[in-house]
Amino acid sequence: MIIPADHPALAGHFPGEPIVPGVVLLEQVLHLAGNGRARLPSVKFHAPLRPGEEFVIHIEKQKFTVRRGDTLIASGSFAFA
Repeated sequence: MIIPADHPALAGHFPGEPIVPGVVLLEQVLHLAGNGRARLPSVKFHAPLRPGEEFVIHIEKQKFTVRRGDTLIASGSFAFA
């Protein structure tokens, strides 16, 4: 997956050094985890993600990770509402 540099959530978010807002990543996790029916009781951000960088969301049981190559970007758990 890639968040493009022209994504509306990036406007004004760290001008000159844009970082993808965590809520944008978590929106993708929620979509994959439960198609809108899940909630995220535990989330930890480990590293920033910049627009245009490719990342992968891995979901196993009720846990998730977001990685850019070998770099862990975020991790946590989800539950169904």
